[in-house]
Amino acid sequence: MTVMEDSYLALEDGSVFPGRAVGAPGTATGEICFTTSMAGYQEAVTDPSYHAQVLVFSYPLIGNYGVADSRLESDRVWTRGVIMRRSRPVWSRWLAEQDVVALEEVDTRALVRHVRSVGAMRCGLGQASPTDLIAAAKAEPHLDFERGQAESLMAPPLAVEAGTPVARVFGEGPRVAVMDFGCKRSIVANLVKRGLEVHLVPPTWGVAQILGLDPRVVLIGNGPGDPAQLGEPVQAIRGLLGQTEVFGICLGHQLLGLALGLKTFKLPFGHRGANHPVRVRETKRVLVTVQNHGFAVEADEAAAVSHISLNDGTVEGLEGDGFFSLQFHPEAAPGPHDARPFFDRIATACRSAPTSARS
Repeated sequence: MTVMEDSYLALEDGSVFPGRAVGAPGTATGEICFTTSMAGYQEAVTDPSYHAQVLVFSYPLIGNYGVADSRLESDRVWTRGVIMRRSRPVWSRWLAEQDVVALEEVDTRALVRHVRSVGAMRCGLGQASPTDLIAAAKAEPHLDFERGQAESLMAPPLAVEAGTPVARVFGEGPRVAVMDFGCKRSIVANLVKRGLEVHLVPPTWGVAQILGLDPRVVLIGNGPGDPAQLGEPVQAIRGLLGQTEVFGICLGHQLLGLALGLKTFKLPFGHRGANHPVRVRETKRVLVTVQNHGFAVEADEAAAVSHISLNDGTVEGLEGDGFFSLQFHPEAAPGPHDARPFFDRIATACRSAPTSARS
């Protein structure tokens, strides 16, 4: 573990929070965000949805049950940096081995309150002067497409970077095609556990390529960035509607909303944690959910909204003829299992589809 004094977190609004570097040496930049989860720290940093972000853990002690390869949600760490109040040595050493810039001894309570008040913003962290870190933060591209359009047009969307470059197959059984924009391993594992053959396909695939697999169901997976930047995938999803049943999770929910003609917007500071209450509109049942997203689908009276956030009233699910999506994470790795039946619904749809998948 590398321990260095005189390290800082600096936000683009000029706010500076001192800390102690416990990860890899150097500096990092990204959009700051926070999670309220008390567990799942290893799953969080390896979740591709955190691509280009700096993650603040609001829980005061991180790393208290160690690290294990079985908890990885991908084959690498996607967060640009990690901010903590206190870090256990084994966890700090692991972050350093993964080349992740990390700080502890930061006043995370004050930091989270500030982000909640001001909103998501760019930041810089590491062993450098606050002035240099603020300048680096301001040079970082915006994650939202509208504000960072010039930078976005110069680089591939984050979700394309996070997705698989080649198609991959897992499991056996009725076939489900998963559009991979940074899909978590636990999502694939939940599908395989239910006896399905999962085809993880690149985010650049079009309608003909996806339907060429003869899937019974298409699932649009989670991933990072602004859904408004993914015009071609939205067109592909629009072409899939009516051809096969379509499901979506997180970013996939947002892309489905865009394909249905709805709009998306950036949340002030996002939803990230393992205890977000969501009401099922049809039954008024309340689910405790795991969430990780910075964008949301705008409410529309014509939209088939199936789930609503009890925290801020935002859309948490869409359902209609041939489609169903959730803004939250039904795999909940880790977290409450209230939404796990989502995968049972996909399995049922696969087995009742009128066409047979090639095996």
